[in-house]
Amino acid sequence: MNLSFFIAYRYFRSKKKRNFITILSRISMIGVAVGTMSLIIVLSVFNGLEDLVRGLYASFDAELKIEATKGKSFTVSDDWLSGIQNIEGVEVLTEVIEDNALFKYRENQHLARIKGVSDNYLQQGRFEKGYIWGDLNLGTESQPGAIIGRGVGFFLSVDLDNHFDLLQVFYPKAPRNAGTINPNQMYSRAIIKPEAFFSIEKDFDDNYIIAPLSFVSSLLNYGQKRTALEVKVKEGYNIQSIKKKISTFLGDEFQVKDTDEQHAQILRTIKVEKLFVFLTLTFILAVASFNIFFSLSMMAIEKKRDTAILIALGAKQWLIQKIYLKQGAIIALTGATIGLTLGFLACWVQDQYGLVSLGIASSIIESYPVKMVWWDFLWTSVSVITITFLASFRPALIASRVKSIDL
Repeated sequence: MNLSFFIAYRYFRSKKKRNFITILSRISMIGVAVGTMSLIIVLSVFNGLEDLVRGLYASFDAELKIEATKGKSFTVSDDWLSGIQNIEGVEVLTEVIEDNALFKYRENQHLARIKGVSDNYLQQGRFEKGYIWGDLNLGTESQPGAIIGRGVGFFLSVDLDNHFDLLQVFYPKAPRNAGTINPNQMYSRAIIKPEAFFSIEKDFDDNYIIAPLSFVSSLLNYGQKRTALEVKVKEGYNIQSIKKKISTFLGDEFQVKDTDEQHAQILRTIKVEKLFVFLTLTFILAVASFNIFFSLSMMAIEKKRDTAILIALGAKQWLIQKIYLKQGAIIALTGATIGLTLGFLACWVQDQYGLVSLGIASSIIESYPVKMVWWDFLWTSVSVITITFLASFRPALIASRVKSIDL
């Protein structure tokens, strides 16, 4: 066994009664364990929240979304759409017209976004991770149907079982005759039958109504113009590879976004929050490592006689430094191992049994989501090792300066 490690381990395992330094070492180890466990748990929760957001948004958004680089809309043709559809790996291409509109049901009014989609919209596996009430369809050509966000339905007090009251949609017309005083000429009006409610995420639930493309195109007078195209990629194909192919086909006039890019801001916010939480807990762990610094400093004073004997026997300064550095490493690594293990077990139990509830009755999930990834364990371990080395270096340096004449 390595001599410096043997001596360091003996110091760590000292069983002297009423040895304050030994007690302080144990406290240091517990502090490292608690800090490490907290880091693993908090980082895993942020990973779970990030995956949850991706999953919820993926239920509403397309795998790939095509938009014009400039302007609100663009004109499409059958040949141009066929060219995109024929790109290898494209399974479903959905045309979209989206804009704000005023909705009225009985005496209730609400401003929301109407999203007109082509008939293949539901073939993209939408709403798989949400709740649905009613019949999930877009009606017929003679009687178009709407799929309404639960929040919008609540604001309007929509009754799906009432087949007599229909949903009225109002959209302002482009001003052509500034001198008109007839309000009916200032907006377009159409009626649509409420077919179902969906609930995915509050932002979608409170702001969206899905309707047939032909209905919305007629209401908004869009003709062959579209605000976006949504693409579902065939199973087994790489989304980024298909995105690159579509971008090459379309050129610089269009941008193709994957699900992360469609909600880049909120995902970036989660990552920034995760980074700051990691730095905060690492700082707390660094403060806790002062116990290691004090315990090793006091041990260097207590073991001054032993150190002088070792030097008298021919021990070099680097050997003395190694003893105290390894003493700190043993304290930290033992605490880190315990912390990593407890953090893993806590996350596993939460993932399997959901012991800690979100406390939100209307949430899609009941408990905090967690997801453990190996690099969180790696960076936590690197942080503990770095902090331990910095905390142990000064006491080790002081101990190595003891002279044999101090015996």
